[in-house]
Amino acid sequence: MVTREGCAIVTGGSRGIGAATARALAADGWPVAIVYRADADAAQATCDAIAAAGGRAWPIQADVSDATAADAIFEAAEAELGPALVLVNNAGVRADGLAPQLSDDDWATVIDTNLTAAFRLTRRALKPMLRARFGRIVNVASIVGLQANPGQSNYAAAKAGLVGMTKTVAAEVARRNITVNAVAPGFIATDMTEGLLEAMAERIPVRRAGTPEEVAACIRFLVSDEASYVTGATLVVDGGLTA
Repeated sequence: MVTREGCAIVTGGSRGIGAATARALAADGWPVAIVYRADADAAQATCDAIAAAGGRAWPIQADVSDATAADAIFEAAEAELGPALVLVNNAGVRADGLAPQLSDDDWATVIDTNLTAAFRLTRRALKPMLRARFGRIVNVASIVGLQANPGQSNYAAAKAGLVGMTKTVAAEVARRNITVNAVAPGFIATDMTEGLLEAMAERIPVRRAGTPEEVAACIRFLVSDEASYVTGATLVVDGGLTA
């Protein structure tokens, strides 16, 4: 359970992996700021579920790809819940297509949301964490950043970049009791993978998709005190697909 005064921020927190992560962190005692872009009802439903379980959550509407969003998100979270000591960079989008057909907009949208936004939020998160000499940052990458998946060169570039950023920032702040890690989910049953799972099931050794809660459990561990010696790591959660 949480023994520090502070809160957790989860981007893309209204549904899927983000909502499951928000619930898991709240169960450990973290007040959670749930950042969402458009689905206010889903964000509020997640907040209500956390409150019903005895936790505390606050919805924050923001487009993380906006260059001004990081400061606005942290100011809102800190005003309501206290200093942000945990950040989960989960917000992501896809715009799939083979490389010859990808437009500049398709490339930029995916890079800006999945990678650049995570950097800006991480940079902003380090301010209160360095002051507190404690922090946990978890970046939600993907196995697509670790192995080829034709039709997703933009998504792969963003997620591979996220893994590289994770390692470097982890090394920079390790002496301040701040850990920076990534999880790399495989095929997880979420809105983002709808329509893909049936075709993939036979390729996954465990013969099923993962659940958001299974990914959230890994994030929960990386945030915990038990993971204080784990930093710069990428935890693959894929049912053996990349084994």
